[in-house]
Amino acid sequence: MGQGLWRVARNQQLQHEGYSEQGYLSREQSRRMAASSISNTSHRKQVQGGIDIYHLLKDLANDELLWQGLCKSTWGHCSIYNKNPPLGFSFRKLYMQLDEGSLTFNANPEEGVNYFMSKGILDDSPKEIAKFIFCTRTLNWKKLRIYLDERRDVLDDLVTLHNFRNQFLPNALREFFRHIHAPEERGEYLETLITKFSHRFCACNPDLMRELGLSPDAVYVLCYSLILLSIDLTSPHVKNKMSKREFIRNTRRAAQNISEDFVGHLYDNIYLIGHVAA
Repeated sequence: MGQGLWRVARNQQLQHEGYSEQGYLSREQSRRMAASSISNTSHRKQVQGGIDIYHLLKDLANDELLWQGLCKSTWGHCSIYNKNPPLGFSFRKLYMQLDEGSLTFNANPEEGVNYFMSKGILDDSPKEIAKFIFCTRTLNWKKLRIYLDERRDVLDDLVTLHNFRNQFLPNALREFFRHIHAPEERGEYLETLITKFSHRFCACNPDLMRELGLSPDAVYVLCYSLILLSIDLTSPHVKNKMSKREFIRNTRRAAQNISEDFVGHLYDNIYLIGHVAA
């Protein structure tokens, strides 16, 4: 009797505290359902986040402003930029064509240029081709040198795109050879490059030429002297380097009207900065 009454009293206490067997199962079930709901919600958020990234990448892939920026930052000038776009034009498609054309040029320059023309990217004009080369940095310099040696009309227009105003002669020569690489050996092509550079440098600095009493022929002599000095000072095979006094004497012997101070500054520039055609 006493134990029966105790069990009744105990059951009433557990029911009051919410820990009856049925109540406990109900609370446990609720807890598991809540946990499952939280997990499902978290999973849905992750899935939703993945969908957002996918749509973001898809939007970027179709963003014409992005592709336009990529085109113009890599190929600064194309004839098609200044024309009304043809039907179905997109900068994404243009980027693929420019990339394909550049790879073709680096294998065969003539075929590369013909490819650009066939796609309407470049006009068949030496000036337009020269502008394209001047504003592009993805072309193989060895293939470009071969192409310019064969296309002297393009070379002429490419030289005129350079502005050497108020530049010191060795620095201007370095800039020139960064765009139009010098051949590895002396020859007619190197003489042509130096001749064209000399005339362009004088055209960009008429006041300086009058002040120093220099002509294109004198600048030509100075350029050759700078190239020979560059080789002398930078080559590990030359043991006895040319001194400043020797350079001044030899240069003034070839171009007599040049001041000693000016020639001395030329030597200092090569000695401190390095090769003009590296």
